[in-house]
Amino acid sequence: MEKFSAKSEALIDAPADKVWQALVDPNLVKLWLYGTEMSVSEWKVGGKITYKGVWEGKSYEDKGEILEIEPNKKLVSTYWSGMSGKADLPENYQKVSYILEAAGDQTKLIIMQDGNPTAESAKSSESNWNMVLANLKKIFEA
Repeated sequence: MEKFSAKSEALIDAPADKVWQALVDPNLVKLWLYGTEMSVSEWKVGGKITYKGVWEGKSYEDKGEILEIEPNKKLVSTYWSGMSGKADLPENYQKVSYILEAAGDQTKLIIMQDGNPTAESAKSSESNWNMVLANLKKIFEA
């Protein structure tokens, strides 16, 4: 079965280490990811990540595991959403990659979500990531 990828990117007016901090600091994540409470068991390969919150009046708990981590450059994890309606099974996890590239005084942040079941769901994910990136940019451009 074919899977589809979503890709969003933005230039952020901050150096890579500051953008990285926004990705890994739970207090900052809460600011750009719709009030989500992120927790991480360990910032290393195999570390577990959970995201909890309320979306449109419904509580959710999403989770994943760190696959790759290179501070200030790359964070890759698996991702399963409790709101997906799918069982918490390995085949229902997607992969989300955050890739940071220096661009002068700015940082290009690329977010890719692999494993979307349909082209439509990939488009929806892309649209969501574009909103998330806009929120993230506001932290640095305020």
